[in-house]
Amino acid sequence: MKGLNSIGLDIEKSKETVDKLENILANYSIFYQNVRGYHWNVSGELFFDLHIKFEELYTDLVEKIDDIAERIRELGGFPNHNYSYYLTVSEIKESEQIKDGVKCVEGVLEGLSILIINQRKLVKFTDKNDDDGTSDLMTNNIKEQEKLAWMYAAFLNK
Repeated sequence: MKGLNSIGLDIEKSKETVDKLENILANYSIFYQNVRGYHWNVSGELFFDLHIKFEELYTDLVEKIDDIAERIRELGGFPNHNYSYYLTVSEIKESEQIKDGVKCVEGVLEGLSILIINQRKLVKFTDKNDDDGTSDLMTNNIKEQEKLAWMYAAFLNK
């Protein structure tokens, strides 16, 4: 049908969704690398607990990054893979606090918050455009990340 892509969505609206997903992909990618740094470098009395939790988190992030990149392809785009690009558009910045466990958890909470907020904005946009696939992907991520944010906040007694 004219004006629709191969999955039946409006081509122009899908291009806008791709742009928004590219931003989310950039944020996920920087967040992923921060969490890897936390995992590799955390030290002190919290090491054993946090080392494991950070590994669980970055392992999950790899899957989510792949799902987002594949959704970009499904919508007709080509996901950017350059960290130089990610650094220019990501709201999540590279973390310098990678040894102190409490600072690392604060960085995780900040990153999760940015991801959740951006994904909620995307869900509002995709819901209006009948893009259930993208909405569902983002909603599932939000649900999981809200629980993680609560747990990490509890760890910090917040």
